[in-house]
Amino acid sequence: MILTHRRLNRTLLRRQHLLERSDLTAADLVEHLVGVQAQEVLPPYVGLHARLRSFDPYDVARGLEDRSLVRLLTLRGTIHLHTAADALALRPWTQPALDKVLRHHAPVDRLALEAAVDEALADGAVTQRELSTALAEQLPDVPASDLGVLARGVVPLVQLPPRGGWHAPGGISYDHLGRWLGEEPAAPDLPELVRRYLRAFGPAGAADMTAWSGVTRLGPVLAGMEDLTRHEDERGRTLYDVADGVLEDEDAPAPVRLLGTYDNVWLSHADRDRVTAPDKRRHWMGANGGVAMVVLVDGMLEGLWRVVDDRVEIVELLRDLTPAERRELDAEVERTDALLGS
Repeated sequence: MILTHRRLNRTLLRRQHLLERSDLTAADLVEHLVGVQAQEVLPPYVGLHARLRSFDPYDVARGLEDRSLVRLLTLRGTIHLHTAADALALRPWTQPALDKVLRHHAPVDRLALEAAVDEALADGAVTQRELSTALAEQLPDVPASDLGVLARGVVPLVQLPPRGGWHAPGGISYDHLGRWLGEEPAAPDLPELVRRYLRAFGPAGAADMTAWSGVTRLGPVLAGMEDLTRHEDERGRTLYDVADGVLEDEDAPAPVRLLGTYDNVWLSHADRDRVTAPDKRRHWMGANGGVAMVVLVDGMLEGLWRVVDDRVEIVELLRDLTPAERRELDAEVERTDALLGS
């Protein structure tokens, strides 16, 4: 079947719970999404709030405290919010991709770095400053500015609460993932991970899954899974899907949604045009990354917003909205203001 851009857009939004909000718990939604980008503290809350009918941000904070949710470096070499099970599985799977990123930093003896991290954490969790100081003493020939990045990339380190909590002040502290969760990381069932990715982001190809994860050489994995359905997009590219994957109608309405600066809905395909037109995306992209959070209108990036005094401020709309779209935006702003003020 040939899938149009519009149908792929609507299907993605359906699977992301951005057409209709879900009754899932926050933790169940994090599991369905196979993690939520958490490079900044606020966007994971905004993204979950946009997808759930009822969302208490303190549920995420409690999950971090009881260790059912975890913040650490995984997909695309960035911090993600994961369930404990996904953190244990995804960190070793993404390690080769993390290793590639580390090549841009100072060379280091991997075994020596691992030993230095282990020594720094021997008595338990440490702050980011304490870790950096200890590593600088053990590895004086490595630039201090690189040591923290190298340590997080080589050793699975969890960002401990209150970091990432709702309105929770405090710096970053680290502990070993295995010690924090009481279980050692182990690579996932890769075919099942493919199916989970497709249920949340499909239909998609190997290049899309690589864009989502940073992991390469996935083409043979998808091609070898006989239980997957095959489609084509309008450019003739093969797209895979789970056998029971529902394809949304092109004319399905896509309500206005406010998302974070970085949201996996548009970071998880090789072609970001599924939800962002290139000319609109340039308004979002600054020299060092995203400049503001995102307004989706009719399923596409059409505006930018930020938080000012715990309220939504629309920075820019990239086209004129219809009266109906304007009412949807006003309602979504009001709803998000209530979250920010909670």
